[in-house]
Amino acid sequence: MIKSILVDDENHCLDTLSILLEENCPDVQVMDRFTSATAALKALNDLSPDLLFLDVEMPAMNGFELLEHLGEIPFCVIFVTSYDQYAIKAIKFSALDYLLKPIMAKELVAAVQKMRAQKRLPSIEQLELLLHHVHNHGNDFTKMAVPTIEGFELLDSHDILRCEADDNYTHIYLKNKSKIIACRLLKEVEAQLQDFSSFIRVHHSHLVNLNEVTKYVRGEGGYVVMSDGSVVNVARSRKELLLKKF
Repeated sequence: MIKSILVDDENHCLDTLSILLEENCPDVQVMDRFTSATAALKALNDLSPDLLFLDVEMPAMNGFELLEHLGEIPFCVIFVTSYDQYAIKAIKFSALDYLLKPIMAKELVAAVQKMRAQKRLPSIEQLELLLHHVHNHGNDFTKMAVPTIEGFELLDSHDILRCEADDNYTHIYLKNKSKIIACRLLKEVEAQLQDFSSFIRVHHSHLVNLNEVTKYVRGEGGYVVMSDGSVVNVARSRKELLLKKF
């Protein structure tokens, strides 16, 4: 059984999430619900949950500030938020999970399944990345957290050459000729990099840094040659977009 706590300043959101969990995630037990981050902060140490569903936008103390007060986080966290570009960007870059309001049952189940499979608690480095990005609104933010089997790699986006899908993993090739195997789907890595215009999906299995492309060879879709000499096929459906970028 996964013990959880729900924190949201709106009661109807707590009601909705409780019902969705009961109907779709029967192994998630709701230990308590709070409409105040301050009240939740006092209870978290006593209740020792496995999972915290945390609203981002709350009065007095928001979700990020709650985590900042905690320091080390001994439970998994899934943020729940309405669309906010800075909040979502920060969460993506720190490789933490989130759900958009209104919550869809399918997305809730996927988030809980991921948490159940990985059982990885947020690291201090992730929290630092998250808070740095929130406080600076991402203006100078280039580092991202990449989950691996061993833990997390902190990468500068400028050092990434290309990314290649491998089932539920992504191979991230770096300019220094090393490779990192990320425990993330390619689409999730793409989401972390979406604010950098130099990255483009050229194939369902390939994401490249345009700054590292040295040649494009025409064909049905064609292919690109990267600065390390590697060749990446371009899907026919992606060719026009790629050429526009050039």
